[in-house]
Formats: sequence, structure tokens, C-alpha cells
Amino acid sequence: MRQGWIALILGTLMALSSGIAALAQDAEIKETIDSQFEAFKADDFDTAFGYATPQLRFLFQSPQNFERMVTQGYPMVHRPAEVRYLELREVAGNLWQKVQITDAKGFMHLLDYKMEETEEGWRIGAVQILGNPGVTA
Repeated sequence: MRQGWIALILGTLMALSSGIAALAQDAEIKETIDSQFEAFKADDFDTAFGYATPQLRFLFQSPQNFERMVTQGYPMVHRPAEVRYLELREVAGNLWQKVQITDAKGFMHLLDYKMEETEEGWRIGAVQILGNPGVTA
């Protein structure tokens, strides 16, 4: 009987610590994305570029190329009016954070951020636009 209680207590503690770790991970991922949004708002593309994974930085080669990609291909992230975090989920072994962005014109966009943990912390490995923009109510 005593071993059963010990196993139950240990199992509960493991579940709690796992839940706390997941909450911390979730907060760190949101902080990374928020920090990149803040850099975009300040037109600080050097800092914003630093929140990309090393592979993405290699692909774009410079903050100037990254700036061009963001302002031309993802204008809603350059100057978002509102950002709302939706679910964080695992897909094929990768973590994806779904983000709802309302742009300055009132259009709503859904984006998926592929997040990767690096030696520098959580970094953005890809961003996908999901569906068509819609007008908010």
C-alpha cells in the first residue's frame, strides 16, 4: 500500500514538473516572438534578424535582405496593430506557435511560427501565412 502511495506521489510530481516546464517553454517562445515584433516596430532589423535561427540567417545573409523579405512579404508583422497568441503545438517533431495578427487596416491574419531551441534560446525557423486575411468585427 505504501509503495502505491509513493508511486502516486512521484507520478503527480513528475506531471507537475512537466507542466511547469511546458509553461516556461510557452512563455519563452512568446517572449522571442514578442521581442522580434518590438524590433520590427522600432525598424531595428539587425535585432529582429537575431531572433531567426542560424539556418534562416544563413539563408537571408544580411539584416537588409531580411528587412526586404519582411516588409514586402509579411507587412502585417512589420507594424501589427494587435497580436494574439493561439495554440502552441507539435507537428512532425517541430513546435509551431499559431499567432493571430491584426494589421493597421483592421485585417486579421493567421500565421504559424516554427520555433527551434538553439544555444541562444528559442529562435524563429520559419513563418507561414495561413489562409486569407479577414476583416475584424
